[in-house]
Amino acid sequence: MFVNTLMIQDLLSDPEWADALTDADKRALTPLFWMHIQPYGEVRLNMGNRLQLSAPAQEPAGAA
Repeated sequence: MFVNTLMIQDLLSDPEWADALTDADKRALTPLFWMHIQPYGEVRLNMGNRLQLSAPAQEPAGAA
């Protein structure tokens, strides 16, 4: 649920979405969606990749 909360915060930090959602829409948001959660059985984590929860930081020009 923590990652769900981070994803919702990331969404709301985008001005386009923050302005599109009404107060009622925002009250209806919940991190308790669970269709992607497997509570029983094997969970395979790819520790080589990070979740992209926000836009990547821009590299300064000429830093490559």
